[in-house]
Amino acid sequence: MSADITQPQGGWLSPDQMQGARDQVPLVYLDAIPVRVDEAGVLRQVGLLLRATQDGMLTRTLVSGRVHKGERIRDALLRHLEKDLGPMALPRVPVSPQPFTVVEYFPDPGVTGFYDSRHQAVSLAFIVPVFGDCEPTQSALELAWLDPTEAISPDVLVEMVGGRDRLLRMALAHAGVLP
Repeated sequence: MSADITQPQGGWLSPDQMQGARDQVPLVYLDAIPVRVDEAGVLRQVGLLLRATQDGMLTRTLVSGRVHKGERIRDALLRHLEKDLGPMALPRVPVSPQPFTVVEYFPDPGVTGFYDSRHQAVSLAFIVPVFGDCEPTQSALELAWLDPTEAISPDVLVEMVGGRDRLLRMALAHAGVLP
């Protein structure tokens, strides 16, 4: 009997408890940039999700979410990748994943340029190759696979909020494919 990694195993908070935690301490989050790589491991495409915000605005974003109490980073990555990309995405997450950077989200966009109106969060950012068929799930309307030049075009970057455009550029630079 296998565990369903998309379901929390512990540390789940009620909405009121979650708001209380957000008001008191920074949360641990992760950002995952799904990519397609060629046979040599060179990044060829990046996957960006299209979501509708609560106020009806359409935004491009990355796979992201919080790490639950008692959850390993690797398990959180797999859970969020499956939740957002579907069970057949086949991500290649190393046994001991290492982030390519760490970003700090603040409710004030002027502090670091990474912004989340709900709370302060420390996010570990990963580049994750995926090899399977991806179907956006949950609140994602679409998943677009873009080559690096398309991904950083002004038309795409303007659709990204909260500093995720900067994080995307950082990921492409780290992978050596920033145009």
